[in-house]
Amino acid sequence: MTDIFSPVRLGDIELANRVVMAPMTRDRAGPGDVPTDIMVEYYRQRAGAGLIVTEGTQPSRVGKGYWRTPGIHSEAQVEGWRKVADAVHGEGGKIVMQIMHVGRAAVQANKDADAETIAPSAIACPDKIPGPDGVPVDPVMPRALETDEIGGIIADYVTAARNAIRAGLDGVELHCASGYLPMQFLSSNSNQRTDRYGGSVENRIRFVVETLQAMADAIGPGRVGFRVCPGIKFNGMDDASPHETYAALLKAVDGKGLAYCHLMHVPMEGQDALDLVRANWTGPIIENNGLTLEKAKAVLAEGKADAVSFGYLFIGNPDLVERFRAGAPLAKANRANFYTGEGVDHVGYTDYPPMTA
Repeated sequence: MTDIFSPVRLGDIELANRVVMAPMTRDRAGPGDVPTDIMVEYYRQRAGAGLIVTEGTQPSRVGKGYWRTPGIHSEAQVEGWRKVADAVHGEGGKIVMQIMHVGRAAVQANKDADAETIAPSAIACPDKIPGPDGVPVDPVMPRALETDEIGGIIADYVTAARNAIRAGLDGVELHCASGYLPMQFLSSNSNQRTDRYGGSVENRIRFVVETLQAMADAIGPGRVGFRVCPGIKFNGMDDASPHETYAALLKAVDGKGLAYCHLMHVPMEGQDALDLVRANWTGPIIENNGLTLEKAKAVLAEGKADAVSFGYLFIGNPDLVERFRAGAPLAKANRANFYTGEGVDHVGYTDYPPMTA
């Protein structure tokens, strides 16, 4: 039976334990979308995780859609992330960067005034997104990408991956879930293209397959993971047949030596999402969403996943792994401070105390 505290290898990345910190947007980046010193402390505090997956980080100015999210496309951003990576490694941890291009899920006030919003098709995201004041507003109507522009978007992802490695991170995770750009290509309702990137399942998965391959060619496949969430409706996703779409995607990237598939597990009609992944992907799996320690141990013991990730629990418990080991009580995070610190960034961010001895 697999022990949650035992080491595991995901691609080229050696983890001291199987507890992964899931990516979580926290809106604490500084001017120029540069990681701040308080972000350095936030990640350092949580380095007891076998692996930290950073908050979604935009690969370009165009890829940003939320307020105060960090980037990885300028030298200042690279240097900011270097401080984060050094702090995590100094505590013996490992960290990969989730690269997140939001596509159509963007509010113009959250990004540079001259940064446009693009998507596979000119179809607006129906879900409201918080603006700079936290009040949800309608997203921008996107411009549909021309076929000859798609290579440039993939190149942005490649540059971001190289920048993450230059900054000292251990790898990257391509965000293919939550209704952002890769998922907009995957989903039949948001992708109405008639070129080789739209229409059939084989065409709709092409953007993700090509992006993962390009990133793997740039930094090595064992340092590239990806996150999926078949069946999620967030940000207007409503694929006609997620089973078919994700089976095709997983089969297409299986055997490429990628580090892992990170499953955000939500209910899906007709087939369990974890069963779908296991049937079509032979590489390492990280299971995520709504796990307790008991549920996580069961998933690992049954051989259904290689590692398990926690989001919410890591916010209020920076020493989550130590608390798990000790059987200590878990602190509750204050949801009111997930994206704002009441005028002071550290509130609800780095001020959660470790457990008492």
